[in-house]
Amino acid sequence: MIYGYIRVSTDRQTVENQRFEINSYCAKNAMVVDRWIEETVSGTKNVQERKLGKLLRKMKKGDILICSELSRLGRTLLMIMGILNECMNRDIQVWTIKDGYRLGSDISSKVLAFAFGLSAEIERNLISQRTREVLVRKRAEGVILRRPKGRRSKVRKLTGKESEIQKLRDKNVPKSVIARILGVHRLTVASTIKDMEQRKTGNGNGI
Repeated sequence: MIYGYIRVSTDRQTVENQRFEINSYCAKNAMVVDRWIEETVSGTKNVQERKLGKLLRKMKKGDILICSELSRLGRTLLMIMGILNECMNRDIQVWTIKDGYRLGSDISSKVLAFAFGLSAEIERNLISQRTREVLVRKRAEGVILRRPKGRRSKVRKLTGKESEIQKLRDKNVPKSVIARILGVHRLTVASTIKDMEQRKTGNGNGI
């Protein structure tokens, strides 16, 4: 069986982005998800206390678990490696879309999974450390650490989704439908499209 796993950390996040990614991936590979598992829970919570833990106990040899990225399985290296190790020992495959991995029981999959998990953990720690150092330095310099009133942030809710939006626009998908797919308000999509068009014409960002 093929299982689609979706996890978000808070109620404010939406599962629709991950569901869209998995459905699109399966459509391209002529696959169909037999069962969906969705949960709103921190990735640091013990996997045995999550829906994912119950799912893993039910999965059998040859089953495939598809998720958007390995970080959906957990937020620490040890947790991710523990889940992958269990799956590989039981010949359960783990496929991730953004990472592009198809992890099985072969040794190359084990090495690849370890390398990915280790690098992701190190990168998160480095980013967190650099952020703390910058904040401390800025405060010491007397810099006000908030956005001036009235100025729009360069990072928007759909930042990074521009190519996905453009593909849907090229297919003449209405803004309201794009909004439902991405799990945001229609006005958010309209604002993002406006910014995209301004950048194309060279009129954005004050130019």
